[in-house]
Amino acid sequence: MTAKTLFLPGAGGSASFWRPVADRLGIEGQFFSWPGLGNEPPDPAITSLDDLAAIVIEQIDGPVNLVAQSMGGVVAIRAALAKPQFMQKLVLAVTSGGLPLADLGAADWRDDYYRSFPSAARWISTPSVDLSEEIRTIRAPALLLWGDSDPISPVAVGERLGRLLRQSELQVIAGAGHDLAQTHAPVVAQLIGAHLVS
Repeated sequence: MTAKTLFLPGAGGSASFWRPVADRLGIEGQFFSWPGLGNEPPDPAITSLDDLAAIVIEQIDGPVNLVAQSMGGVVAIRAALAKPQFMQKLVLAVTSGGLPLADLGAADWRDDYYRSFPSAARWISTPSVDLSEEIRTIRAPALLLWGDSDPISPVAVGERLGRLLRQSELQVIAGAGHDLAQTHAPVVAQLIGAHLVS
């Protein structure tokens, strides 16, 4: 059975985030949006990161590739832990992945985020649970995409995540920041395409 590709955005919440990359890859995957985040309308049933993870996990009933940005990478890690038997490939871009970032030089993103999205849910700014030990159990091959100009998730975060994942490859894109999937879509698509067929 061919793996379905699920595209998970970051806290911007928009299902369109990964479109520039997916269009270049010619992939008709499943594009998630996050209720209550960014400019997405809220859903009273969605009040936590756990609820977002539950949305994705519920959709996984066969082989999948997960392609995730920033906060979406935490959701992807939770999905990979919940349904490891269905994980084919992971692509994690500029994400904490559920790691603590205090000692890795990450800038606090919350003030800028709420200036950009004043109606976004406040629960997204609460710290997530440390998944460091659980991440070590993930067996799916993972491509880690980072920009060398990202203050929110510095390359040191990708390096630590890479040490925890059993099978991972870190690619650092010169001049790229936190939205590298949109600003550097051609190179991101090339790297993801090679990873998914390898």
